[in-house]
Amino acid sequence: MFRFPLFIAITLIVAFGGGIMISLYALDATQGFGAIKLGAWEAFPALQTVEADPYAKSHRARAGKLLYGSAEGLTFTASVDDEGARLNAGCRYRISGQTPPARLWTLFTADNGGNPAAVKTGHPSALNSWTVLRNQDSSFSVEISAAAQPGNWLALPEAGTFRLVLTLFDTPTAGSSGVIDLAMPKLTKTGCGNA
Repeated sequence: MFRFPLFIAITLIVAFGGGIMISLYALDATQGFGAIKLGAWEAFPALQTVEADPYAKSHRARAGKLLYGSAEGLTFTASVDDEGARLNAGCRYRISGQTPPARLWTLFTADNGGNPAAVKTGHPSALNSWTVLRNQDSSFSVEISAAAQPGNWLALPEAGTFRLVLTLFDTPTAGSSGVIDLAMPKLTKTGCGNA
């Protein structure tokens, strides 16, 4: 007598539970379509706009992150170096060159979810265009490692993989189609472990 209602209840639980799990996986797997890759850096120019695809809109809504207008900002992330190797906290990296024109830019180390990385208290995990030390030609170099470095330095978490997030604010490149022609800073691995 109770076998049929129990069967229906189990079927509904599996159907709804499975549907919710697949939807959450789809939202975590992608930020949308239309990615532009420039060296190690990847951006989704349409992510902030009205024309963003439904997956991109859902991803941003679920993450609860601030949306910029099409000309207000553009976020680039790097989870690999210029050679294509995954960024690992056990290695040291250097970002060198210049950013595309922007009124302000920020750079920070993030975990794989895009949230700021947990580094030791007092260690710098972020830089911006106003605080970075520059060369005479206005280029810069940032050392990224777990151990302190002279000059511009970003601290890494003690272990695991990480991402770098570079956000350009009030940039003319965010609202134009010429984003493919941008020159992004180079991201190179300078060593691993104690070597």
